[in-house]
Amino acid sequence: MRKLFATMTMLVVFSLVLAACGGGAVPTAEKVIQTVVVTAPAGTPQVQVQVQVAQAPGFGETLAAVQARGTLICGVNGQLPGFSFLDPSGAYAGFDVDFCRALAAAIFGDDTKVEYRNLTTQERLPALQTGEIDVLIRNTTWTLTRDTDNGLNFTGTTFYDGQGIMVPADSGITTLNDLEGGTVCVQKGTTTELNLADAMALNNVTYTPAVYEDVNQTYGAYAEGRCDAVTSDKSQLSSAAKAVLPDPENHVILDVTLSKEPLSPVVRHGDDQWFDIVKWTVYAVIAAEEYGVDSANVDDQRANAVNPEIRRLLGVEGDMGPKLGLSNDWAYNVIKLVGNYEEIYNRNLGPGTPTFIPRGLNSLYTDGGALYSPPFR
Repeated sequence: MRKLFATMTMLVVFSLVLAACGGGAVPTAEKVIQTVVVTAPAGTPQVQVQVQVAQAPGFGETLAAVQARGTLICGVNGQLPGFSFLDPSGAYAGFDVDFCRALAAAIFGDDTKVEYRNLTTQERLPALQTGEIDVLIRNTTWTLTRDTDNGLNFTGTTFYDGQGIMVPADSGITTLNDLEGGTVCVQKGTTTELNLADAMALNNVTYTPAVYEDVNQTYGAYAEGRCDAVTSDKSQLSSAAKAVLPDPENHVILDVTLSKEPLSPVVRHGDDQWFDIVKWTVYAVIAAEEYGVDSANVDDQRANAVNPEIRRLLGVEGDMGPKLGLSNDWAYNVIKLVGNYEEIYNRNLGPGTPTFIPRGLNSLYTDGGALYSPPFR
């Protein structure tokens, strides 16, 4: 496919002033002009965007700013059942939301001290670059270009996914080649678009991408029959089919995987302490599942565990917390208030939920999955 290249200049104006904490003020982030690469929709010009970003924070500045503010600002999708959405009571819920809560629990000992920001695929990376949010936990795929071109760090995979294609069960479509001459609904500004283009080109399939701004528009168009298929991460296809489509039982996900999609929290370059805090919060819930520590037994484990790894994890021995700039009971608070990885997964995506997804690679390595925590020592 012939690609056109263009340059678009966009100025994002953002002022970030950090409040004083105790007797000293947290430094105000400076702004610098930086050119970043934004994933281009298939069939449209590649775009370089010039934004006014907050200068990379120094060691410890992000944690100090979050503590001074008294809340964590977490960027989420907000429209993806099972991952981040508003429940019937109007509260945020979901797999990604629980990792926002876990981070707040690690910092404050209170998982409610989170301000959620709904972000589209186009908004999510600039929101982090400008300092509008502290962390992005929004079904975002970890890729080399995103990791290197945007001044960002991916902290570790929370969900191993893969891109798939959904079609009506009675369509007769079973392979990519069956979509020859067809139309595929896809969300704008995602790796999904590019992966679809690559896969179709590799298989010499001619198709028309129908590109939409957000999840609701994408699946709405598919439900109305404006395209022959819809593509996204398999987790999103599964959750959206059950939560959005009026007849989910009449749709199937093809037995084809277009790409690997490791989903990870994201932070800005520059503040290694913050990078470590987010990363080790993820590892804490994984390690807790491995060691059989959960929200129900964590108090007993803290009082009676003899395993040195568990004792270090829960702050009974060692100084794991202060090494991160946190209290020594930070991981205890995460597990007590939010749970271990299994609890988080089952609460949002497990059996009995409307968005059930078999764990597969998201099982512990001891169960044939890919989840693995480095040692707490």
